[in-house]
Amino acid sequence: MDFIAELSGELETLYRLAFALALGLLIGAERGWERREAAEGRRVAGFRTHGLLALTGGITALLAERFGAWGAASFGLALFGIMIVLTAGYRAETSRLEDVGITSLVAGILSFLFGALAGIGEAAIAAPAAVLTALVLSFKPALHRGLAAVSEKEMKAGLVLLLMTVVLLPILPNEGYGPYGALNPFEIWWMVVLISAISFAGYLAMKLAGARAGAMLTGLFAGLASSTALTLHFSRAARAREAPPKILAGGILLACGTMFPRMLAVATLLNPALLSKLLAPALIMGGVVFGFAAYHWVMLENREGRQSAVVGNPLELKSALGFGLLLALVMLGSEALQDLAGNAGVLILAAASGIMDVDAITLSLARQDGARLTLELAAAGIVLAASVNTAVKGAGAALIGGRALVAPVAVPLWLAALLGFLYVWWQAGAVL
Repeated sequence: MDFIAELSGELETLYRLAFALALGLLIGAERGWERREAAEGRRVAGFRTHGLLALTGGITALLAERFGAWGAASFGLALFGIMIVLTAGYRAETSRLEDVGITSLVAGILSFLFGALAGIGEAAIAAPAAVLTALVLSFKPALHRGLAAVSEKEMKAGLVLLLMTVVLLPILPNEGYGPYGALNPFEIWWMVVLISAISFAGYLAMKLAGARAGAMLTGLFAGLASSTALTLHFSRAARAREAPPKILAGGILLACGTMFPRMLAVATLLNPALLSKLLAPALIMGGVVFGFAAYHWVMLENREGRQSAVVGNPLELKSALGFGLLLALVMLGSEALQDLAGNAGVLILAAASGIMDVDAITLSLARQDGARLTLELAAAGIVLAASVNTAVKGAGAALIGGRALVAPVAVPLWLAALLGFLYVWWQAGAVL
């Protein structure tokens, strides 16, 4: 039994070293292909060298794991020695080719470190890191072209968005403050980040894909997050003539139409019994909006579809902050309406919540059990919120975007909202 256990341990060690070698060969294959036209011996590190570097990392990591301080010292010395050797080769290549890039030097060190991770059994970390490294190395031309196309304002906008998302958002408290505990800093700032991200995504989509395709792509994906935010952003773009109004109208309708299947999915995932109550209104209202969106897409003149967008500010931070303040006021008002008792209070709350957001009231009503809230009342509240939200987006498009968006956007949205209001009125006899 001891022999079998010892053999099993040795096979595990061999497996780790073989995996380390494979990771190094992966990076070496990319480096060798990149410099495939160079003569033999003219590369600092190629296919075999990266494999051996990773194998060395695996062996020295095993020594560090098994022999404590002495093993750790051998690992440090090996890493130091490899850095010296690679640096010497890099200096020789630089003097010959006048190329100051240190990518090959860094890749060699990474091969050693990935091999070390594999040697101590951290294959789950080493493998994806090595694959990502090979991909980054292989995408050099595309990355350089993309970076050259980025302007100063675009770079700053991306960094500001990362600051808002990665630095500020996680440190905000995710709990209610103020009257009724209605003001949640995390949720409010999350909406600000969401609006800013949609603005930035729309800017990039129109710049890269053109006005027509960019507006449609942005509308589709923004509809899964916040069709309200997209409507406000595209309406401002229509007023500023950053793109043809018909193109922006199609994007707005696509985003607004996406809200209905999203609403249906969210509600039925939490309460499958709501499917029978929500399916018909969601299909009818969504069908109206999608139908007009398809009309804009098909009937749009080719001349107008080829126009490029006049892109403006890539990050509408000021508008996003204003939206966050408005959202805070709506959240406060919605919570205050919870003091109203009875079914009428639920519908009033749904209508007030729908002014800015549908997801919150949808989640709230779908979670209620049948003893406290009937399916008919829950469905009526969700449809009412969606109808109010759709009507408000139509009004926002008309007021912000001007006359150019009244017929192509406001009228279809108001028609869909009217159908929703009729459904709620029809259900009123059963819920009130």
